[in-house]
Amino acid sequence: MKKIKYYYNTNTLRYEKLVVPFRVKLLRILGFLAAAAVTALIIVVLGFQLLDSPKEMLMRQENQRIKEDYVLLNNKVKTMQQQVTDLEKRDNHIYREIFEANPIPDSARAKRLEKQQEIKLTEGMEDNELAYAVAAVLDNLDNRMAVQKKSYEEIEQMIKNKEKLLAATPAIQPVSNKDLSRIASGFGYRIDPVYKTVKMHAGLDFAAPQGTPIYATADGVVKLAGNTGNGYGNYVVINHGYGYETLYGHQYRIKVKPGERVKRGEQIGWVGSTGKSTGPHVHYEVHKNGQHIDPIYFFYNDLTPEQFDRILKMAASGNQSFD
Repeated sequence: MKKIKYYYNTNTLRYEKLVVPFRVKLLRILGFLAAAAVTALIIVVLGFQLLDSPKEMLMRQENQRIKEDYVLLNNKVKTMQQQVTDLEKRDNHIYREIFEANPIPDSARAKRLEKQQEIKLTEGMEDNELAYAVAAVLDNLDNRMAVQKKSYEEIEQMIKNKEKLLAATPAIQPVSNKDLSRIASGFGYRIDPVYKTVKMHAGLDFAAPQGTPIYATADGVVKLAGNTGNGYGNYVVINHGYGYETLYGHQYRIKVKPGERVKRGEQIGWVGSTGKSTGPHVHYEVHKNGQHIDPIYFFYNDLTPEQFDRILKMAASGNQSFD
């Protein structure tokens, strides 16, 4: 039942029925609706500010996951940077020093970003910029690794060349000398056995019975084999490459011919006393770029340090040469 309201009219001094005009009712209804709308709008705004919608919650969770992935990726990149840096240091300070090669300059390995700049850059990035920073760092690492790969290919070639160089370097004695008793005269100024004057003796004399095998001391190609009347008698010259040549003089008989390729330890002739010689022996010389070198320093392949010290003292003796 609808309540009826009354009010006291001071003019008529009576209680009269309260009648609200339609216009007032309409204004009240509109005012209520406006207040409700404003209140609802405020609630919605506060809700959007303080509470996430289901879609926003998923997006926020996805963004957090991506951020964590970026952090992990960035840490992995830093680890890779350290590994590449270690490889570069080993390349410069170990591998290339072994082969006496110039180190690769850092500018050739990393042309855009250095390590510290990369770290500072990624640490200061916003989430939406981190992907680009990581991509740039990975691109830089790719460049450095490409240069490093090329460097290792060069080192591999150096290893092959080094093997050839070692094979072409005189490294053994030209005759079997297990008891180290066959070095009769060393390199340097010695008394000439014929003229009895002091003159330069450009090699080592190994005394041995006639017919003792003579061996090539390194890989090479026979340059000369025969007797040219220069005092060496029957002799052989082997060109080993890399500026090295060896000479084997006073042979009884020669086994090889010019142009023939020989290996270290392969027999090239027999000990004799042909030419200017006072007894059976092989006169052995080592030449580097046309210069005579003391052969005593090229026996590292078949002697212990103690044995080398022993023959070094024997070769230094200022005795008379055999030729």
